[in-house]
Amino acid sequence: MCGIIGRLNYIEPVDKELFLAMRDTLTHRGPDDSGFYQSDDKRLALGHRRLSINDLSIQGRQPMSNENGSIWLTCNGEIYNYLELKSELTNLGHKFSSTSDSEVIIHGYEEWGSEVVNHLKGMFAFGIWDEKKEQLFLARDRFGIKPLYYYLDESTFVFCSEIKAIREDKKLKKEIDYSSMCDYLIYRYVPSPKTIWHHVFKLPPAHCATLDISGKLEVMQYWDIPIRNESISEKELIEKIDGMLVDSVSTHLLSDVPVGSFLSGGYDSSALVYYMNRMNHSPSTFSIGFEDWIGSEHKFAETVSELFGTNQHNVVLNGGSLELTEKLAYFYDEPIADISIIPTYVVSKLASESVKVVFSGEGADELFCGYTWHQKSNNHQPNGLISMLKGLMSSNKAVYTTENYANAMSMGTYNNSNLSELLDDRLHEFIPSDSKWFYKQHFKGNSNTVKTFQYMDVKCFMAELVLTKIDRASMANSLEVRVPFLDHELFECIFKLSDKNYFKPEITKFALHENIVKHLPPRIMDRKKQGFVGPDKYYMDMAWYKSVLLDGNLISDNIVRKDKLESMIGQGDHWRLWKLAVLELWYSRWA
Repeated sequence: MCGIIGRLNYIEPVDKELFLAMRDTLTHRGPDDSGFYQSDDKRLALGHRRLSINDLSIQGRQPMSNENGSIWLTCNGEIYNYLELKSELTNLGHKFSSTSDSEVIIHGYEEWGSEVVNHLKGMFAFGIWDEKKEQLFLARDRFGIKPLYYYLDESTFVFCSEIKAIREDKKLKKEIDYSSMCDYLIYRYVPSPKTIWHHVFKLPPAHCATLDISGKLEVMQYWDIPIRNESISEKELIEKIDGMLVDSVSTHLLSDVPVGSFLSGGYDSSALVYYMNRMNHSPSTFSIGFEDWIGSEHKFAETVSELFGTNQHNVVLNGGSLELTEKLAYFYDEPIADISIIPTYVVSKLASESVKVVFSGEGADELFCGYTWHQKSNNHQPNGLISMLKGLMSSNKAVYTTENYANAMSMGTYNNSNLSELLDDRLHEFIPSDSKWFYKQHFKGNSNTVKTFQYMDVKCFMAELVLTKIDRASMANSLEVRVPFLDHELFECIFKLSDKNYFKPEITKFALHENIVKHLPPRIMDRKKQGFVGPDKYYMDMAWYKSVLLDGNLISDNIVRKDKLESMIGQGDHWRLWKLAVLELWYSRWA
């Protein structure tokens, strides 16, 4: 895993000293090595910060080129099918100079051009400079596991792993997009392709882009999840998923350094450790716990660790460690209101003290219908879902609508009405007329099926919130996180089927459950799903919210109304206050 950056100036040469300073803002993503390339005319520069995982030698250093130096690559990520691609490309006459997985991208681009992305299996964000075409080619993996931002104006184009690299150049335009700030308060994140800044954009997941020497940018989607309604037998489904998980876990284990795993003692991480064990891999495992809390995950993780003989490491917190939020504002250089950023950062720090690579269970809920809003029952539903589901499940009314999905996502978020009350009058023009616009953009519900919500989970909740959180929390600690459930062939397999094949409301994550139930004890299989946040009381510290918000810059700069904040604190509205505290700490650090 690495940090990448590239810059193309349309007229002036790239300032090398400034460019290297921009690159080195990403040192936490790649502390092991650094690289730099500049074109002969000095208008193009590529940079790389390296976390050495595959091919630890100097031959694996980036930016790297083809044999004649006409194609240059800087890449962040892992290509899990690189051995097959290398064999195929070698048979086609290509010469490799390293054992790095990234080199297959260069030769794949030589062979297939922009179609190379369709041959890649993995997590990646990369930039290629094609000297002959005088063209940049950018691409991001199908799910958005790895980030890719870009800045565009009339004189320059910059792409990078994190926005802070762009911010290092003080001459680049710096202007907050207040419509994006409103989107953040509605969604808990700024939806792609927007960012919190004007002129700065995200390349969306499953997209690629080309930029020519004149600054003409074209962005294209290269993949989407196919949605069909095929049927197979239950036995065939279970066997197929088992085989695909074996394949995914085995390829994700390819590494020149040890691979560990996060372990919560829930379905997903326990399943990964089980499959690792099947491949005779006994990893170091890492868990977080909370003192005096019956739901503390490290106790369940220890059960799984003992079963499979892993080297278990725990960190146990006594409190919510809310003070870490200020530190995290640097790494999350765009506001993101996932309350689990703190425990994710802490367990990543623990893991980084022992390994460079860990597995994590992201993607399993989206793949196997593990979220509460997927279930067709009011039992154990959060309050936000009861109103959504009550009276619908026993009727023929459509359940899987954008309105109901927005309700499912609504915990602690804002809508047009309460945003008008919260924000200063001058900002009301930036409040979107339709607060569900991003969900509607990804709504493909031609029928009343759970697949509609699954698709929006992948495109919205997971891509924009969950994966951003895990990338920043892990890379802040120079730790690579691999997510074996996010194998695009697994998703293609599930989404081609009728949901009646794989979705059983009475059995959480049915297709996964049936493959692990005989291998994990009831203590693990019978656990109720819980979020990765710890007890709610840790996030109800009104004294902390007062200290962060009431004398903060959001009030002094006339962005939010002090009387409204005081009212929210008086009411103990900690979920909405959390979003504002994250915004305040980001604003104070970056704006």
